Amino acid sequence: QALTSIPQLRLHNQCITRAAHRRPDDLVAWLGAVQAQEFDAAKWGLGLRLPETTTDGAIEKAFDAGRILRTHVMRPTWHFVTASDIRWMLELTAPRVHRTISNYCRKCGFETAACPRAATIFERALDGRAPIRRELSTHLERNGIRTKGIPLAMLTIFAELEAVICSGPRRGKDQTYAQLAARAPDAKRLPRDEALAELTSRFFRSHGPATMRDFVWWSGLTMADTKRGLEMNRAKSHAVDGCTYWTVGEATRSRTSAVNTHLLPIYDEYLVSYRDRYAVPHGPTVVKSGASSVTFQHALVVGGQVAGTWRLARTASHIALDVVPLRKLTRVERGQVKEAAERYSRFVGAPVRLG
Repeated sequence: QALTSIPQLRLHNQCITRAAHRRPDDLVAWLGAVQAQEFDAAKWGLGLRLPETTTDGAIEKAFDAGRILRTHVMRPTWHFVTASDIRWMLELTAPRVHRTISNYCRKCGFETAACPRAATIFERALDGRAPIRRELSTHLERNGIRTKGIPLAMLTIFAELEAVICSGPRRGKDQTYAQLAARAPDAKRLPRDEALAELTSRFFRSHGPATMRDFVWWSGLTMADTKRGLEMNRAKSHAVDGCTYWTVGEATRSRTSAVNTHLLPIYDEYLVSYRDRYAVPHGPTVVKSGASSVTFQHALVVGGQVAGTWRLARTASHIALDVVPLRKLTRVERGQVKEAAERYSRFVGAPVRLG
C-alpha cells in the first residue's frame, strides 16, 4: 500500500465517493461525530455524502426532529452526533474537554460552584421550552449571574458536557437548547471500555487509514486510550513511507470513483480529522490561497488532494460560487467542478452561478 492510495481509501470510507447511507443520522453514526460549528456548511458536509436527491431541508428536518443533535463533545467544538450515541460519547470524552474549558472558566472569573449552578438553572429554564442562548442569559440574570459573550458560551458548554442540555429545534437561523433527557430519551450508556472500543472502531472504519495521533486529535482522548481501543478492535496496522496507519474492520481496496472532484465545506471531516497530513497535505505551511490557508476555507478536492478553495456570495437572485484553483485544472476537472456546483444548487434549492 502506498501513500498515494490513502486518499482514495479515505474518500471511500468517509462516503464521499459512495452513498452508503440514506438517512443523515445513519451517516453521522457511521462517522461517529461530525464537526459542525458552521451549521450550514456542516449540513452540506452530510449532504454530499448522501444520495444526490438529499436536500438541505431533509437534513434540517432530521435535526429538528432530534435524530441528529449538535453539542460540544470533543476538542471542544460543535459536533453532530446521533440521539442514540450522545450520552455514552459524552461520558467518554467530556472529562478531557472539561479540562480544556476549565482554563477558560477561570479566565472568565467563575467560582468553582458557578458552572454547576448555571447548569441547574438551565435545566429548570428548559423544562418544556427551547430558548436561544441570549434567553438563557436572562434566566441566569434572574438568579444573580450576569454574563454574556464567551463567558456565557463557557457555561452552556459546561452544561452540555454534563449531559444537561443539547441542541433543540432551530428557530429560524438561531440555535436553541433543550434538555438532553427530553431530546434523547433513549440514548445508550456504555461501560467505559465498551465506549472506548466503539468510538475507536467508528473512527478507524470511517476515517481510516489513520494514525494514532489522528485519533488522539479527533477524539481528545489519550494515546494510552488509543492503543487500548485499537487492541480491543484487533486493528490492522500498515506501514507506509515510515508512518504507521491503522484500519478497523474489513480491508477495503483502493477504489477510483468516476467523480474525482468535490466541493468540501469548511471544517469537513476529510481534512479536519487528521493530525498527520502526509497523505493529504493541507494547512497554512503547505497550501495557501491568497492570504489565507485552505484549512479554514471551503476546499476544492481533486483526486483526494486539495486543489483549491471556493467561496459563496448570496445575492437576491442566486448564489455566486467562486472557485480559486491552486493549479490549472484540466478540462475534465473543470467539468466536474460544474457538476459539483449543480449538485450544491440542488441541495440548497437555489440557483448557483459558477464564477
